[in-house]
Amino acid sequence: MRELAIIEAPSVLGLRPSGVQELPTALLDAGLPSGLHAVRAGRVEPPGYDPMRDADTGVLNPHGIADYSARLADAVGDVLDTGRFPVVLGGDCSILLGNLLALRRRGQRPGLLFLDGHTDFYQPSAEPYGEAASMDLALATGRGPRLLTDLEGRGPLVRDEDVVALGFRDADESEQAGMQPLPPELHAIDLEDVRASGAATAARRAVDRLTAGTGSGAGFWVHLDVDVLDDAIMPAVDYRLPGGLSWEELEAVLRTALSDPGAVGLDVTIFNPCLDPDGTIAGRLVECLRRGLSARTDRRPVKGHDRA
Repeated sequence: MRELAIIEAPSVLGLRPSGVQELPTALLDAGLPSGLHAVRAGRVEPPGYDPMRDADTGVLNPHGIADYSARLADAVGDVLDTGRFPVVLGGDCSILLGNLLALRRRGQRPGLLFLDGHTDFYQPSAEPYGEAASMDLALATGRGPRLLTDLEGRGPLVRDEDVVALGFRDADESEQAGMQPLPPELHAIDLEDVRASGAATAARRAVDRLTAGTGSGAGFWVHLDVDVLDDAIMPAVDYRLPGGLSWEELEAVLRTALSDPGAVGLDVTIFNPCLDPDGTIAGRLVECLRRGLSARTDRRPVKGHDRA
């Protein structure tokens, strides 16, 4: 199994500087690398934040996101070139674009396992604040301003049929807001479907679809927005929504996905340490991530490092 390499990507260009930018520091301080023998592969600092919505695209910081995506892709590509498995700690969900760009630069047709409480398929006209963090899946599949959908002329970064969105629960909310519908080719397994089949079975179904459908040897990226978790156990997010996965369900999904040879990288986004003042939630999130990632390294977390 490949060694893990952690990249810090504290960008909030697609959201706002509410505290999400502290995610990498919080998870590292809570002991994420312990027992996984992960290496630190650097930190990609974002450009300055502009709170004014861009008039041409309707998106906050579109030029900054495009620039940041290219630099993050450099860092992810360097990790892949060493044969390591990148673990990218955001930041907001717009970092997904840089991660996928790194795979597209390699001439690959990647798959995407999209674990998120929201489908993030808004178009700028329906997103009230112009936040790319609510548009990242739409942008990655080629919907939105060309500046962000055709990065380096390589868009779309992922094809509809090569995406599985799993665990979302925002259908009513997004429909009321006027979000464009998910395309029929994009495979959707909402929270109700996950519960009907069981988390591990749903994840296995998703992975089987991704590994069967993408280009030869391309593999799939795993995107984790922590608001896929139940709001009762993960309140440290900016856009809360009732319901969600349990810790055990998320661990089952991660272990199933990351144990598959087709998994090529993972990002973690949206956790806001400012909403977790005593660090309890960070500790529990780290425990879940380490258990999931241990399936990738074929090592159980070292005894004595688990956090309750």
